[in-house]
Amino acid sequence: MYKIVYKKALNDSVIRMDIEAPFVARSARAGQFIILRVDDEGERIPLTVAGYDRERGTVTIIFQVVGATTKKLSALSEGDCISDFAGPLGMPTELEGLFDVCIVGGGVGCAIALPIARALHEAGARVTSVIGFRNRELVILEDEFREVSDELYVMTDDGSYGSHGNVCAPLNLMFADGRRFDKVITIGPLIMMKFVTEAVRPTGIPCVVSMNPIMIDGTGMCGGCRLTLNVDGRRVMKFACVDGPDFNGYEVDFDEAMSRGAMYRGFERHAFDSACNLMKKEGTDNG
Repeated sequence: MYKIVYKKALNDSVIRMDIEAPFVARSARAGQFIILRVDDEGERIPLTVAGYDRERGTVTIIFQVVGATTKKLSALSEGDCISDFAGPLGMPTELEGLFDVCIVGGGVGCAIALPIARALHEAGARVTSVIGFRNRELVILEDEFREVSDELYVMTDDGSYGSHGNVCAPLNLMFADGRRFDKVITIGPLIMMKFVTEAVRPTGIPCVVSMNPIMIDGTGMCGGCRLTLNVDGRRVMKFACVDGPDFNGYEVDFDEAMSRGAMYRGFERHAFDSACNLMKKEGTDNG
């Protein structure tokens, strides 16, 4: 069993938890993920490592309450335990030899982008971070990004906080001014990563995308994270959880990935509603 030693709501739908998992904390690196089960009857879900403290033996996860399992997980409190917490899994983000990097995070994807920005900062690289949200109420991790960034742009779609516009706006301005980076790393909704990739493409700067959003069971067995890449005129199939989660953004078929992801929305909604109803009957729904 793995104890929840810290819990904090970052906004109305995003929760941070620090989990006591010393073996995972010992070897976790930025970009990797874990698989957890809330209880012995629960489903397996992958969540990206949002941070770790090797001395305390804790791993930070940040998740949005969108499905049945994240709803159950969000109902737990400090001192409660979860059944399984396996990892670290996946390939860590390649950061060697980078001196000037732009990190672009969208929504809860900022939780995945933060440890990458932190690792680069600790390695002495110059870090420019762009984080975007729909509105002021959804802004998370601003202070944490500010601590590890030489430049920080906070964007909101409605202009209610930071600067008005999406994450491509500051990118386009920087590129128009001739700004260059060793690499652009972007993590967030698929549609956001698609447009970031297209904004970067004319510059020729390497652009890495994290395909965590399409992962389901995290082992490659379910096939839900199947991904098509266009490599030198050939269509190549990969699995986000086994072969990634990081990929060359210029090669990813985003349209196919978004189309396949839409197939599961009805099932996810049904499972979420069922979990909510069950928790209400059991008296465990804390809002």
